[in-house]
Amino acid sequence: MRKFDTKVQYLKYKVLREIAKEAWNETLLDNILEIPKKIVPGNTPTMRCCVYKERAILEERVKVAMGGDKSNPNVIQVLPIACDECPVGGFEVTNACRGCLAHRCEDVCKMGAISFDRDHVAHIDKSKCVECGACAKVCPYTAIVSHKRPCQNACKVKAISMDENKAAKIDNNKCIACGACVYQCPFGAIMDKSYIINVVDLLKKSSQGKNYKLYAVVAPSVSSQFTYAKLGQVVTGLKVLGFHTVVEAALGADMVAQAESKELAEKGFLTSSCCPAFVSYIEKNFPDMRQFVSHNLSPMATISKYIKDTTENAKVIFIGPCTAKKAEVQKSSVKPYVDAVLTFEELQALFDSRDIDITTLEEGVLDNASYFGRIFARCGGLADAVAEGLKEQGLDDFELKACSCDGIEECRIALLKKSKNLTDVNFIEGMACVGGCIGGAGCLTHGTKDKAEVDKYGREALEKTIADAVSMLK
Repeated sequence: MRKFDTKVQYLKYKVLREIAKEAWNETLLDNILEIPKKIVPGNTPTMRCCVYKERAILEERVKVAMGGDKSNPNVIQVLPIACDECPVGGFEVTNACRGCLAHRCEDVCKMGAISFDRDHVAHIDKSKCVECGACAKVCPYTAIVSHKRPCQNACKVKAISMDENKAAKIDNNKCIACGACVYQCPFGAIMDKSYIINVVDLLKKSSQGKNYKLYAVVAPSVSSQFTYAKLGQVVTGLKVLGFHTVVEAALGADMVAQAESKELAEKGFLTSSCCPAFVSYIEKNFPDMRQFVSHNLSPMATISKYIKDTTENAKVIFIGPCTAKKAEVQKSSVKPYVDAVLTFEELQALFDSRDIDITTLEEGVLDNASYFGRIFARCGGLADAVAEGLKEQGLDDFELKACSCDGIEECRIALLKKSKNLTDVNFIEGMACVGGCIGGAGCLTHGTKDKAEVDKYGREALEKTIADAVSMLK
């Protein structure tokens, strides 16, 4: 079964795998310049004009995979040399326009940007067009198309524009590090910075737990990943890599659900704090709403804090689908508890850098969390868990009116309505990625059955209530 959705992901993986191999062997500095040649050997180009450009781009990929531009605080970075200068032009009328009588495009355009020539063919006045796309939606011939770049189309916070060379550039003041552009760019010209060599270093220095205990905190969305193997084999694979213990981030989700439901009942209105990209979106676009963001740490940080508070000389690596987690761990409120972040893509590269075929391993056990903690991985799961938290703590008198936002566009609408008192919603669950964490940019694959896999994983939990799961910590 395939490990990745696209060839772009596979290319990224090969770079990460080679870097990890060299890091394990302590030969990275000696062989760093050879990595592009290993990936693109010979003289025949595979996707660009020549092998020299391919290798030049790979050199930039290697840099980002080793932590990227240190002067740029953003964990998302553009590779200008890889940007193929996609056409820019907004909405245009194609020759599919039949000059029909209906003129629905004109009727729906509130800006008066549509006009017609003597053959009744539609034309768009770019000086008036606001690129809302209404005309394209109503055209019966689909004769109006958008030439918006894939990265710009993916970025719902409008953080991407073009520089003077027509290469993509990111406005850090708008970017929320969700990684949508990373996944959607067909040329892989935007990457998330990797800290895989930091993780290799932590694994090596732990000496299989002799110097310190290295914990792997794994996001519940892992249930929809590594579909070619069993989840228990992933757990065993992590221990073969050198992790002392594998812990479910979903247990942190149980802790958050219990605390957040209580906080909600006390305050009357909250927005969730689990998705760092959503929290960043509020901070940058709805500063007056910051006071309503839950004061609880995210599940990742919550369980990591518990591990460090209760285990002497412990270090924690979070493994999940999220590029924004790489930004979250840089915050002063989180940094003491999480030592590094890996995506599922990077974990696959780490396995293969050590020639670990997880399909041959026995199944380990991962049984820390409840059903409700595990379903945090999909949109609506957090709201369901908060409802359960209210119920279990006898806070039934509080009437939960939750709004589960599937993607940053729905988040924007919900926050806008609430900021103008146009809704009586008292809890906003914000998920920046469509589908929730299972739609994260760091996932190996994105499938239609991912939500069902998360729910199945939840039903397999030994602990049936949030209270049962949290009580195991005491």
